[in-house]
Amino acid sequence: MSPETVTPVASRTAAGRTDRAQARARAARNHKLLVYGTRVLLLVGLLALWEWLARAAVIDPFNFSMPSKIWDQTVQWALNGTPQGTLWEQVWYTLYEALLGWVIGVTGGVVLGITLGRIRFLADVLGPYIKVLNALPRIVLAPIFLIWFGLGPASKVASAVVLVFFPVFFNAFQGAREVDRNLVANSRILGASNRQVTLQVVIPSATSWIFTSLHVSFGFALIGAIVGEYIGATKGLGLLVAASQGTFNAAGVYAAMVLLAVVALLAEGLLAFLERRLFRWKPADAGDGR
Repeated sequence: MSPETVTPVASRTAAGRTDRAQARARAARNHKLLVYGTRVLLLVGLLALWEWLARAAVIDPFNFSMPSKIWDQTVQWALNGTPQGTLWEQVWYTLYEALLGWVIGVTGGVVLGITLGRIRFLADVLGPYIKVLNALPRIVLAPIFLIWFGLGPASKVASAVVLVFFPVFFNAFQGAREVDRNLVANSRILGASNRQVTLQVVIPSATSWIFTSLHVSFGFALIGAIVGEYIGATKGLGLLVAASQGTFNAAGVYAAMVLLAVVALLAEGLLAFLERRLFRWKPADAGDGR
């Protein structure tokens, strides 16, 4: 075959590969748009159905409220504030407690999980105690923290910490145990110390396990902060829920829940973005709907 013949064939092959890549990219974009569009339509349909059922008195609007009243309550809080202060102050207060509890819980869970995953003696000694603590209904600790730390943010942070710590700990522990033994053995052969093996082999290998727990742990941190505020607080979205419930204001309860959902979704989006940036080397999951 002459060079003149080979060149057009190679050009056509390269062009075909480019066309296929562009087609796959278009299909991926179309699929993403279809998913987002379906999500929006589903949400709009559910809200419209809720509004219609409440206005038609199929469901009791006093107990179930309706989307229009929830929107009006949110706008009123945003423009005129709440009895406890501005709406943004309440959001920030809850977010601050949840973030601080989340950071402390994640740090403690990762450090202790990796440590016990690497040191079998400590895992054998402390394992039963951790299992017993994990079996306790941790929500009921919120009143105890309120007695210990008072109405301030410390009691809410403590509630968030105990909810965040255990899922992060168990994922970090399992990630440290699931490290490829060949990688550890090869690093030993190359002269790596225990500290180097932990920092350069075990922790990077366990990172995907840890990030899996982070997606749910921030929601737990919000739950801990809200439960603590609901029981007793001077500010926060949990206090808004309790105050709205005390005045039979269903729209206020739902409005506070919507604000919490928005905060949780923003946090989830940020974590997903950081995960994609850190794990750019991983192949995209075809079944991932995010």
